Amino acid sequence: MPQDAAGTVGARMNPQVDSLIRAAQRGDQDAFEQLVRVYDQSVLRLAMNLLRSPEDARDVYQEAFLRVYRNLQTFRFDCSFHTWLYRIVTNICLDQLRKRKVRKEEAAVVETSEGPVDRMDLFEEEHAAADPERVTWNRQLGNRIESALGGLTPRERMVFELRHYQGLRLRAIGDILGTTEEAAKNCLFRATQKMRGVLGDFV
Repeated sequence: MPQDAAGTVGARMNPQVDSLIRAAQRGDQDAFEQLVRVYDQSVLRLAMNLLRSPEDARDVYQEAFLRVYRNLQTFRFDCSFHTWLYRIVTNICLDQLRKRKVRKEEAAVVETSEGPVDRMDLFEEEHAAADPERVTWNRQLGNRIESALGGLTPRERMVFELRHYQGLRLRAIGDILGTTEEAAKNCLFRATQKMRGVLGDFV
């Protein structure tokens, strides 16, 4: 099964995935596990980009596939499985983001045995360390982006993430969020304006 099958964004027909879904709906546990393997990295990456927390991303990952397992029988192939799955993931993430708005935002720095470490540093690519100046600039930009994202509403952040990090089209974003393409476009515009206001000379 190709690992990039989940990257076929918006595709309504994916014979390999469809056959796994139908088998899983008949109770084939191995087929369900294969289905999870096709999408696991994209789900984890989406949750991580949205929530900026490895712990929360893993919780979302587990909850999302648990919901898929419980509700797979209701999937009727009237949209792509990718859209259906992302709808589940984004709903869970939206709940998490709304809870954060109520309580104090989680600290960007976590304590480890080696001292304080920025959460996002844990996910930086190893080869980046080869250029200290670039690492410093990336960290400054990352901090500014974190600040900008924190100023967005949960829905604005979701639309911005799905468009710019996941590369989805506005129509697909509207489908995932249960709204129209025009509403998604307007939400993206508001998010972009806010991001530009905070990022300033970085963009």
